[in-house]
Amino acid sequence: MSLNETCYPPLESVRRAVLDTTAEAHRTLDALGTGLAGTIAEHLGVPAGDVLVGPGSGALLQQLFSACTGPETVTVHAWPSWEAYPMMAANAGSGTVRVPLRDDVHDLDAMADAVTDATGMVLICNPNNPTGTTVGHGALRRFLDRLSPDVTVLIDEAYLDFADRDPEAAAHGVELYRDDERVCVVRTFSKSYGLLSLRVGYLVGHERVLAPLRGVQPFFRVSAAGQAAAIAAIAGHDEIRVRCATTAEERERLRGILLEQGLRVTPSQANFLWLPMESGVEAFTQFCADHGVLVCGKPGEGVRVTVAEREANDAFALLAGKFHAVDGGI
Repeated sequence: MSLNETCYPPLESVRRAVLDTTAEAHRTLDALGTGLAGTIAEHLGVPAGDVLVGPGSGALLQQLFSACTGPETVTVHAWPSWEAYPMMAANAGSGTVRVPLRDDVHDLDAMADAVTDATGMVLICNPNNPTGTTVGHGALRRFLDRLSPDVTVLIDEAYLDFADRDPEAAAHGVELYRDDERVCVVRTFSKSYGLLSLRVGYLVGHERVLAPLRGVQPFFRVSAAGQAAAIAAIAGHDEIRVRCATTAEERERLRGILLEQGLRVTPSQANFLWLPMESGVEAFTQFCADHGVLVCGKPGEGVRVTVAEREANDAFALLAGKFHAVDGGI
């Protein structure tokens, strides 16, 4: 329950597609993933040229950091957020400006204030990892209105499929990209689609954002098996939506149990829950581990727990309740 993996295996159609592809593993096939990009574009209703596929959203994020930032530039993002962002910035020879969350939510006003001439990119994780909180369409639109025309705004939507479909509850970055050349969106097949180890992700953006990345695309390929899996997964999107809705229901059930036990739990729109903790993180995560449950602890900040099978969720709730009854710190 520490890595935000889905508890659902790939769809049977996905497994068949992967197996069928192995028969041609000795061939180059669609090296640049143009077929997958076209399928994604049709699914989203965007031009095929505005989609770039890559081996997971992490690889695409690293490419963007390298293209949009560098020495003497910074990326503005919220904190806490995904811990890989500062590492990716360092890999690109740049830095970050971490803007503290306000009530566990992106403080968009403070983030806009933090943007300067040295800002190469602004990054919004929506839903945010590790808090699961979101910003809505209107708030994000007002935020964009405050930024200069030359800054790149990247919206990381790894967990959007688990969120409320109302764009005012959780903005859909693709809708903002349509009329704003500064905006690009990164998504992954690792979470809701359950293709984590196959490494498939994609960017949606305008040519000004994607052009610098195309030169290295041949070296950041998606495997043929990954492409086939992703195409089959998109064909099964309706079933994936049902799975995501079930996960969201289980998330709310688990949060309700934890709240009844007196724990603090941030409202989430992702497939995980966030328990804010200023102290005791190490003791709590070790207590859970000693009883066979692994959760993600961030010392001084809190604990993130992935929504898993019902039995696993109940096991975690039982441990959290016992720890809270003795320690009282969560």
